[in-house]
Amino acid sequence: MEPKSSSQTVIEIVIDQPKLLANNNDANKHTKVNIYEYFVNTILVKFHAGYFRVSFSLCAQALLWKNLIEFIKNNHHHHHLRNLAIFHVLPSIACTLTWSISLGMLISLSILYALRCIYHFGKVKGEFLHHVGVNYLFAPSMSCLLLLQTSPFNLPMRDNIYMRLLWWVFVLPIIILDIKIYGQWFTKGKRLLSRVANPTCQLSIIANLVAAKAAVDMGWLEIALCLFSLAMAHYLVLFITLYQRLPGSNGVSMMLRPVFFLFIATPSMASLAWGSINGKFDEGSKMLFFLSLFLFMSLVSRPTLFHKSMRKFNIAWWAYSFPMTLLALASLEYAQQVKNGVAHTLALVLSSLSILVTLALMVLTTFNINKLFTRTQPNNQ
Repeated sequence: MEPKSSSQTVIEIVIDQPKLLANNNDANKHTKVNIYEYFVNTILVKFHAGYFRVSFSLCAQALLWKNLIEFIKNNHHHHHLRNLAIFHVLPSIACTLTWSISLGMLISLSILYALRCIYHFGKVKGEFLHHVGVNYLFAPSMSCLLLLQTSPFNLPMRDNIYMRLLWWVFVLPIIILDIKIYGQWFTKGKRLLSRVANPTCQLSIIANLVAAKAAVDMGWLEIALCLFSLAMAHYLVLFITLYQRLPGSNGVSMMLRPVFFLFIATPSMASLAWGSINGKFDEGSKMLFFLSLFLFMSLVSRPTLFHKSMRKFNIAWWAYSFPMTLLALASLEYAQQVKNGVAHTLALVLSSLSILVTLALMVLTTFNINKLFTRTQPNNQ
């Protein structure tokens, strides 16, 4: 009986082992299919152009680090800066690290959006036709232009055919979107603009101003003036329209209230662009800086406006970083021109605040990355 029993045991092992292997293979295939379907049908569906606000915020932060280090070097002799030893010991690697993180983020987001165009072209088309989503299509070009100006490799910008070619590659999408958006405003007039106007429309203007500032670095003053005039003409129209808040206009949802900070970004970027075109931070740049400073104080004095939007983390929170960084950059230029203690202190306070806000957003985004793709995002981004 014992031999018989042992043979049965052997037979059971031989029969069951292939079944276990087959089950494992089926499970692996099923897991791979689920991962693929989750990526295509969940992540790419929920991903939208609004996520590029992370990339241009980080790119602007890289520009701030670059300008801040230069500002400290040029003003180290002032007595009110001696106590801020942390800025004196900032290594140049900090700027390079920020630039590298910005580049990596931009590449990652661009790959994701390219895959979204392949798998969900209909949704991309919907963004192009959406009154909020279309404005974030300027973001990749803005990010690239900012990275071009903050490159740690110290490449010459003027008379460099490769840099000029890159400038045109990045600016052409901006010009195409300008024709689409501003052309509609011009041909359809007040009826359309009053309906679609919202704070994110300022991204189209900021993109032109960023391109104008980069054009000066390339040595193209006439092109810079052209882009600046185009941006400011439409800024005046948009600013008045947004102030009026006409009935029936499509605003933004409660969760997207942080985009109101873009009111700060436009005059701040305009002051920087005009300063580059004119060769110095003159009276025109100062007036635009004062306007952005007033708008900043108006918003921070009304925390209840953003109370509901701060209950749960949302990618829209990155709308705080970019405008504050541009305001800090403008304050640095103002302090360089005025050269007094109050201006220097204001510049360092705004710069420190911008850095802290960006670091906090990076930490919060890291801890909430899963929620961004599992929680339903607002329809208007």
